[in-house]
Amino acid sequence: MQTVIFDLDGTLADTSGDLIAAANACFRALGHENPLHPLDDALTAFHGGRAMLRLGFDRIGQGGGNWDEADVDREFPNLLIHYGANIDQHTRMYPGAIEAVKRLNASGYAVGICTNKPEALAEQLLGQLGIRDLFASMIGADTLPTRKPDPAPYLAAVRQAGGDPARSLIIGDTITDLNTARAVGVPCVLVGFGPEGQGVARLDPDAMLDHFDQLQDVVQRLIGVPVEA
Repeated sequence: MQTVIFDLDGTLADTSGDLIAAANACFRALGHENPLHPLDDALTAFHGGRAMLRLGFDRIGQGGGNWDEADVDREFPNLLIHYGANIDQHTRMYPGAIEAVKRLNASGYAVGICTNKPEALAEQLLGQLGIRDLFASMIGADTLPTRKPDPAPYLAAVRQAGGDPARSLIIGDTITDLNTARAVGVPCVLVGFGPEGQGVARLDPDAMLDHFDQLQDVVQRLIGVPVEA
């Protein structure tokens, strides 16, 4: 069965606002003003919690500018707690995403998610957004011993969805998704409306999406139409 596997953060949904809010909450608890901007620092948010904490510590100059990874490690669990408690306050699905996924399902494609967000948080977010049932698989950063761009999580997402890796592709927004596709030997489609915008075109993916309205045609061109359709 032809299978479409999505990244989550920055591909299906803009989660940067809630991620940055969680990092800022950590710094406020330390007695500082919010060092991260919800718009200007969106790209850093998609590099993960530790990247946001490093940037924040750089800006507040903790201890005269002296901080190390022990500070990051100490605050990271607090960030996850703040994030989990407010996971969908600012997060929004990208325009047309839900409708595009529904069309894929209706056309006979297997659809799943492979994300580097921790599994429990990914499940929580999908549930609170009311879209968990649209995806036949969900593999997170800690579901397996490895994460993207290692091929194992992607292959697990395809197989959990009941699909065939040889007839699959990944929809993502970063070089991590591209490298995952290259490691598996499948097409990669990158979105041009994610945190880096059209800048991801430099990575030379197999296709680019400017809007989810284009998804069905791109998927059909790259992996074909399910025989059931």
